[in-house]
Amino acid sequence: MEKDGPLGGKFYFKKLPNGVLDKTRVTCTICEAEFRYHRSNSSLGYHLRAKHPAESQDYRGLKTEEVSEKLTSALVVWIAKSCRPASMVEDDGLKEVLRAASGDVCYNPPSAETIVSRLRAVYEEQRAQRHTTLLGAMNVALTGDHWTSVDSDNYCAVTAHFIDNGWALQSFALAVSKTAERHYADHFLSVANEWKIGDKLTTLGTDSAWLYGNMVDVASLLPFEHMPCTAHILHSAITVALNDSGFERVLAKCREIVGHFEDSPANAQELNAQQAAHGHDTEALVQDAQTRWNSTLEMIKQIQRNKSVLTSTLAQQSSTVTMLTEQELDRLQKLEELLEPCRYVTELLGGERYVSCSMVLPALRHLFWVMEPLDDDPVYVVNFKMVFTTDLAQRRASSNLTWLKIATALDPRFKDLKCLPKDERREVWTLVHDLLMAETQAQQPSVQIKEEPSPKKSKMSIFLLGSSDSDTEEEEDSIGRCLDRYKAEPKAGAGECPLQWWSKREGAHARLASIARKYLSTPATTVPCESFFSLSGDVTEKKRASLSSEEVNRIVCLSNWLSAQKD
Repeated sequence: MEKDGPLGGKFYFKKLPNGVLDKTRVTCTICEAEFRYHRSNSSLGYHLRAKHPAESQDYRGLKTEEVSEKLTSALVVWIAKSCRPASMVEDDGLKEVLRAASGDVCYNPPSAETIVSRLRAVYEEQRAQRHTTLLGAMNVALTGDHWTSVDSDNYCAVTAHFIDNGWALQSFALAVSKTAERHYADHFLSVANEWKIGDKLTTLGTDSAWLYGNMVDVASLLPFEHMPCTAHILHSAITVALNDSGFERVLAKCREIVGHFEDSPANAQELNAQQAAHGHDTEALVQDAQTRWNSTLEMIKQIQRNKSVLTSTLAQQSSTVTMLTEQELDRLQKLEELLEPCRYVTELLGGERYVSCSMVLPALRHLFWVMEPLDDDPVYVVNFKMVFTTDLAQRRASSNLTWLKIATALDPRFKDLKCLPKDERREVWTLVHDLLMAETQAQQPSVQIKEEPSPKKSKMSIFLLGSSDSDTEEEEDSIGRCLDRYKAEPKAGAGECPLQWWSKREGAHARLASIARKYLSTPATTVPCESFFSLSGDVTEKKRASLSSEEVNRIVCLSNWLSAQKD
């Protein structure tokens, strides 16, 4: 028998009659127990620990340390990405799951203190990487949003957005911090200074409701421009139109129907049975939140999908709640057709992995076109369109139109500026021209003339002054040619990435490229910030309230950073 086998000779392979080792089975040298062998030592190690603990100390120490380190690292990543409290590692159920998964019946998870320490180390490592990345950025745009915890503490989240030297759009969290409600301006400046990007900031994007409240004062105190959230602008315009266009009664009836099934398990069960009988997917009807118009659209779609099922179920129940009439269903269908383009535009502008700021004006122009009244539109549809476009036009006018127009001009997909009236297009190119001039002058060394009474010096000054005028004219011509070359380029396709376009042509449009990098990096919405506070759902939200503000910042930022790495 050969005893030079697995786990340092604790097991051995027997020889077959022909003298060859049978490596499909192994035998324990201590108790002669025989096991199938598949080139894995897990079950063998388990046998040693369970039956011969005194003989397994050397192996167990090495193996347990290796498994423990892997599990601890995995726990840290899980807690960070899922925004879980560190105390979860002390849960007995989790310990049993980890023991079963690792095959180590003696495994004990690390303490909460160890997890917190590891989280701090990972946070500092990840933060240092992003700080280095920010140092290489020429310009940085911020978005900010606030959130109130279940303990009524006010938190403010800040994200950074910029286009790096490789023309890739970067977006990540900077801070999620507890702050006083009236000190937002100080908070944004504090975060910028902490990350050493104060001199690089271009815009601050916020929920546009702040524009009419606290943000008016905040924007006046900050040394960069304000960019209202376009998603919130659309939300406000749709809400106004829904409340003043003749859809109130049909929506109220929809809510009554949904409530009939949502509030009664028995009614919901009957509905599910009818859905199955009609070959529909079983789904629970969900009441809309009147503060979220997209939930109203989803409720409408559910009613439309289940109209035959709802009709038969309500008829069988002899309920006082009645199904919508054909006329009401037709009105509901028209409302869905009105809201669907708004949903598309909202989702389009809410992305953070692609350029969105330059799409705002083309997208709004599309909505204005869609909402133009038609000859066969019913009165209630015309009312909705008129209220919506009037309100949207007012909110568009109060946004940062100058920034949006320049960004649109510097996006090769929209540089024809057809989303703007003809008389505004020349003004936009004048703005770009002035930016190029300022960029050119900023890069030139200033000429200082020492004043002396010498006549020769005076003549030299006159010469230099004349030379300066000539240089200015040459700069004007150069900038004009620069813009002409850019405008002469073929327009990029709708599906083409503007950053890839600029990456390939940066050398041909070097001066304009630096301005494009600045203006195209600003996001159209604050959706990146808003997503932080729904990372783990309502249950985790309640657990998160027990964490300190420093832990909230570390975990939420790490969740954002580590999730981006996976992408």
